[in-house]
Amino acid sequence: MSLPVAAQQALAAFGQCTGWEQRARLLMQWGERLPGLSEEERCAANRVPGCESQVWLVAEHIKQCWQFRASSDARLLRGLLALLLARVNGLTCAELANIDLTEWLDQLGLARQLSPSRSNGLNAVLLRMHELTRDA
Repeated sequence: MSLPVAAQQALAAFGQCTGWEQRARLLMQWGERLPGLSEEERCAANRVPGCESQVWLVAEHIKQCWQFRASSDARLLRGLLALLLARVNGLTCAELANIDLTEWLDQLGLARQLSPSRSNGLNAVLLRMHELTRDA
């Protein structure tokens, strides 16, 4: 499966970082580019269970592909969400089912730097994506 353009851009940007401090700064910059959700979208129905921080996820099925939007109250997590969305937006259900989050984070040079609670939270977001797309 080829990578979406946004995922290719993320790999190129994070590949230029020489250490965790640069990656952390870049991660927060990616989070700042994440479009916000409306107050109506920040509702209990869109809240992702299993995250320590508050995370909301909205999914849209457009021409056989999925587009997700997400938000969080945590700055670093917004960056991680932006990178996850860069990897999954535009995929079909079958492609989404084959996403390996650990591999993606490892390619970005982030896997070893994440706390277990952040990793669990991101996995909860990916699980929620699977739940939202399962019935489509």
